[in-house]
Amino acid sequence: MAARIGFVVRLFKYTSFMAIIACLLWSSAFAAIKIGLQYTTPLHFAGIRFLLAGLLVLPFCGSPEKYICQIKDNYRTVLLVAVLQTTLLYTLFYQGLQLLPGAVAAIIIGTQPLIIAFVAHFVSDAERMTMRKGVSLAMGLTGVAVIALDRGELSVEGGMALVGIGLLLLSNLSAAMGNLMVSKRTANIFPLVLNSAQLVVGGLLLLLLSFLVEDGVAIVYPAEYYYSLAWLSVLSALALSIWFNLLKIEGINVSDLNIWKFLIPLSGACLSWLLLDGESPDTATLAGMIAIAFSLLILNMPRKKFNR
Repeated sequence: MAARIGFVVRLFKYTSFMAIIACLLWSSAFAAIKIGLQYTTPLHFAGIRFLLAGLLVLPFCGSPEKYICQIKDNYRTVLLVAVLQTTLLYTLFYQGLQLLPGAVAAIIIGTQPLIIAFVAHFVSDAERMTMRKGVSLAMGLTGVAVIALDRGELSVEGGMALVGIGLLLLSNLSAAMGNLMVSKRTANIFPLVLNSAQLVVGGLLLLLLSFLVEDGVAIVYPAEYYYSLAWLSVLSALALSIWFNLLKIEGINVSDLNIWKFLIPLSGACLSWLLLDGESPDTATLAGMIAIAFSLLILNMPRKKFNR
């Protein structure tokens, strides 16, 4: 019994640490995306980013023969995860982002852990919503809203804004289905192989879509474009590889794991303070950070202590 408890504690510490690393990597993406989109279109930029990320993971997937064999045996799963987790998610994300003020978009994007928990509640008996999880989600979403509102105005006017909200909510739903599929239905494929393959396929689909719906793009770009693209490709390869491995750990709840994503706006605000001129801590953002910190403390509090 003692050995089993020790294993659970070690697993919890490992999972928490790696989830934090993945979220910190994702939080660094916003500045790089902003730089890259000065020079090209969203879907084209995302397509190249994810294609390169998939190729970066490739050397860590074992021999080419095993890699190809696993993909052939699981091609439907690879294609479905690629569509849900990369192509559809980011197509909806970028299209919705263009129709909304930044603060509104940040709040809607921040509902992703809540939507994942909601979907998981209905598709998995092991992921039922609990009082503790509900309180944690409410606190985290409050923190995201406070940080977002402090950085922009909350104004939603016109039918296109409602379309934007719908697109971002569908993007979150796509992420939820992708996460659950990786967790529950990919037992026969190595996580790194799945991640590499779905990034390559998803990136190629995004590029194809960009040629169909976006205007032509340049061939030569300034150095900062390539710097931003390189960093985004590396962080996508690392963060998604970490996340896919965590999703495959037995006993890990998808909904609980995704609550760590509340760290992304918190970390993003800290990076802004460190890297951008004129950015500094303020009362509202600090209050939002405290709410997020409490949401994670509640999530990780022992059940008996929370019930008391």
